[in-house]
Amino acid sequence: MAPNYWAKVFAFLKQPLFIITIICLLQLFITLLSNGFVLSFDESIWHYIGRNWLRYGMVPYAGGIDNKSPLIFLVYGISDLLFGSNYWFPRLIGTFCEMIGLYFVFQIADTVSGRFAGILSILIYGLSLLWHTTGGKYVDFTETFEVMFLIIAVYHSLSAGSFKSWFVTGLWAGIALDFRITAAFGILAILLTGVQQRRSAANQMALIAGVVAAVIAMLMFCLFTGIKINEFWTYGFADNFGAGSATAHTLAYKLQNFLEKFVYSPIAILYPFLIAYVFLKRKADLLIWWYALSFLAVSLVGIFDVVHLKDVLPALALTNAIAIAHLSQRYGVRPYWVVILLFIILFPSLSEPIQNIQILAGQTTVKPIYGREPYINPSEGDRKLLAAWVKQHTKTTDFVLVHSYGTQIQCYSERLSPSVYFSINRTPLAKKRFYKDLYKNKPELILIPMSAEYQQLVDADQRQFVAELVQQRYFLDTVMYNYKIYRLNRKQ
Repeated sequence: MAPNYWAKVFAFLKQPLFIITIICLLQLFITLLSNGFVLSFDESIWHYIGRNWLRYGMVPYAGGIDNKSPLIFLVYGISDLLFGSNYWFPRLIGTFCEMIGLYFVFQIADTVSGRFAGILSILIYGLSLLWHTTGGKYVDFTETFEVMFLIIAVYHSLSAGSFKSWFVTGLWAGIALDFRITAAFGILAILLTGVQQRRSAANQMALIAGVVAAVIAMLMFCLFTGIKINEFWTYGFADNFGAGSATAHTLAYKLQNFLEKFVYSPIAILYPFLIAYVFLKRKADLLIWWYALSFLAVSLVGIFDVVHLKDVLPALALTNAIAIAHLSQRYGVRPYWVVILLFIILFPSLSEPIQNIQILAGQTTVKPIYGREPYINPSEGDRKLLAAWVKQHTKTTDFVLVHSYGTQIQCYSERLSPSVYFSINRTPLAKKRFYKDLYKNKPELILIPMSAEYQQLVDADQRQFVAELVQQRYFLDTVMYNYKIYRLNRKQ
């Protein structure tokens, strides 16, 4: 009686939609209960640009510059139109997209290796998405949308046979490319698999045609909305690979970050069964190509940010799930033991959301001390409070410059920056535009951080330029949260 009872319980618990629901609830718990309950640094950039676009008609790259697709600015702009400055709505959308990707990961594994492999793929991919080392709370970054569409494209490639079905597969892959250029490496994996499988030239061309059609649709969208293609190319792509750009790091920096993200990291838990999968297959297949090329894409970018690991997770999870399902069946390991062990081993840390629940429940916390050395950066929540002060002490038409990495303050203050480069960009093109904008548009307030990071992260010429501007036209209004706040002297 008891064995039959537990068999029924396990049969219910291993239902794909049930497991996906559990993963979804965990994801919401982690992403919505993050420190400060505010937009992160990057989210603030995209929200600011999106708000300027949909609220004020200032299209991307004219109302703010970041090296991202206009589509991510659109997501945040819609969020602002609906709910104002908030962090939760884009994260709800991102969580929903992750769950769609998770469902199609299950479908891929189920198609390739059977239902048990599909169940394991949900657990491995779903839980690994929640880790701190893979950007668990950052569900609304471009990687989430890119990976979701690429997963759907890979799933469709498994059953595509006609010219039309391959074209549709290409469309899905092309939308992934519209969100993030690294999707090109996943598309290449599908094409290389086609070469191995002697896929017809017509079907290969249909796939490429679908990708091209999606890219053309993106460019037409830019033209229709007033985004200049040359600015999209320059600011969204070309100016991000030279001196001073986000990718301009030393070899030592890249090596250190590589080791932190790929070696001294929980993701290393998944390597043994990736190797086992390679030995089981004995030759490269779609999943191996997908993982290898995604890893290459992350390495070529060279930043090794936590969210970049989302690019390698689907293929890594699928190879692990298929290998574990095969080996457990071969050696007679009971499926429920495999599921339980994976759940325990891969379960994410919940320390941050639990701590924030305690704060919401009224637990007192140690507040940071401001106004004394060493000057620290304000906490996430205090940046929002500083933004509220700026908003209260300026008019809606005033420009406000938050020098250095103060995008959260800029965003939550709901004040325009005098420059399209409202965050720090160090390329020659960015500096030239920043100086030009500041000569033309004098901000009502200039906020300069007192922390040591300001000296370390901001180039001396930019600091000198702002210091001279302050000396000539501004007076010290107040000091708050380790920011010196200067106000324009209109008597001069």
